[in-house]
Amino acid sequence: MSSLGRAFGDSSTPKRVRVTSPRRTARPRGPGRTPRAEIEEETGLGEVYVDSLVRAQLRLSLAVLGGLTLVVGALPALFILAPMLHRLTVGPVPLPWFILLGLIYPFAFFLARTYVRAAERVERDFTELVHKP
Repeated sequence: MSSLGRAFGDSSTPKRVRVTSPRRTARPRGPGRTPRAEIEEETGLGEVYVDSLVRAQLRLSLAVLGGLTLVVGALPALFILAPMLHRLTVGPVPLPWFILLGLIYPFAFFLARTYVRAAERVERDFTELVHKP
């Protein structure tokens, strides 16, 4: 009873009630299913895992392709907008040829190497997720 109810002799104040969970006797859940089992059994969650891997790989591929397209696609515009570049030379080689042969291939190699490392990192993260206990 509240102190106010006791002071005025009011017995309409409800008694305290103890509230408990109705699932007190429920069994605890067993160990959850692993991501690997979800993927192998092709469940909805397994599809989400695989879709996330595919999306990550696609995003990486499009980023690398976009970078390569941007750089290689900008070269013709550079050569058209700056015709004086045709007259410049690097040793006996004209500057446009030097850029195309001397700089594009190392750039493509660097881009490919970066792509492979990033793709391996995406696959490694996915593998760690799948093999998590």
